Amino acid sequence: MKFFFLMRTVFVPLLFLIFISPAQAVTLKIATLSPDGSFWMQKLREGGDEIAKKTEGRVKFKFYPGGVMGKDKDVLRKIRLHQLHGAAITGNTLSHIYPDIRLYTLLLKFHGLDEVDYVRQKMDKELMAGLEQNGFVSLGLAEIGMAYIMSLEPVQELGQMRSRKAWVPENNKLALVALEAFSISPIPLPIRDVLMGLQTNMIDIVAGSPVAALALQWHTKVKYVTDLPLSYIFGVLALDQKAFNKIPKQDQAIVRSVMGRIIKEVDQQNRQDNIKAKDAMIKLGIQFLKPTKQAADELRKISIIANEKLVKDGNLSANTVKELNKHLADYRKLNP
Repeated sequence: MKFFFLMRTVFVPLLFLIFISPAQAVTLKIATLSPDGSFWMQKLREGGDEIAKKTEGRVKFKFYPGGVMGKDKDVLRKIRLHQLHGAAITGNTLSHIYPDIRLYTLLLKFHGLDEVDYVRQKMDKELMAGLEQNGFVSLGLAEIGMAYIMSLEPVQELGQMRSRKAWVPENNKLALVALEAFSISPIPLPIRDVLMGLQTNMIDIVAGSPVAALALQWHTKVKYVTDLPLSYIFGVLALDQKAFNKIPKQDQAIVRSVMGRIIKEVDQQNRQDNIKAKDAMIKLGIQFLKPTKQAADELRKISIIANEKLVKDGNLSANTVKELNKHLADYRKLNP
């Protein structure tokens, strides 16, 4: 009797722990273009370690930084094949899955970061929910920064842009529509080839944030920045919903809470990093040139046409854009 009692009270629970618990453990494989050692990767690893500890090893993260899993489209394909479970990627990359996720990247929509902050308070949750309805769980949006036109020669008006060779990211519908609206012939290149393009004069105009310009060494070639916010760029930490649903409910809450906080910290730090990066570019002799009011108004007028085309072609929901416009109008009314 004592033997059976020991089997029932000691050995059976032990066997349950040995054979059942490991089967319930989930390791989420996450890819990103962010280089290892970057602040983004430091924070993601910190979040992954905290989640592993709080879930007692039931949920772990394995990261693949530096683009080792390929370009964004390669990463999405591997997620569909369940070789990866998520990624930290730009919002634009997910736009063919959920078009409205590119809302904030509309051309010349924001006059400054104060407007961005106001709109994001109103609409971040809505965009994250929309992404989740389309198969991806968003754990947060992180600012990459305002994209500015950067060039080898001064660009302060549209005519000067039309005579240049402008880079456009591969498979970026918004950028293609924008350049078409501005009557500029685009030169598509993967981001890793942009520096080479600048060095060989294949391109002489790029668009990106100050942090990106320093990190990707564009600052070693460009000499001018058109000081007009062209587009707001952000990243998303997104998990495949099927993979996320394999996590026990109580652990899902931990993942959302921890990574939500981590992404918010990245979001805030990136804002400060862009300010420092801009100052660094100025100290290196790169000139930030303000376009004239007439030139800025002309660019904004054409950007309205480009943005309307994105809605007309079904790349954005008219209702979502209308909501964005309302929030901007409300803010500008309160802050003339």
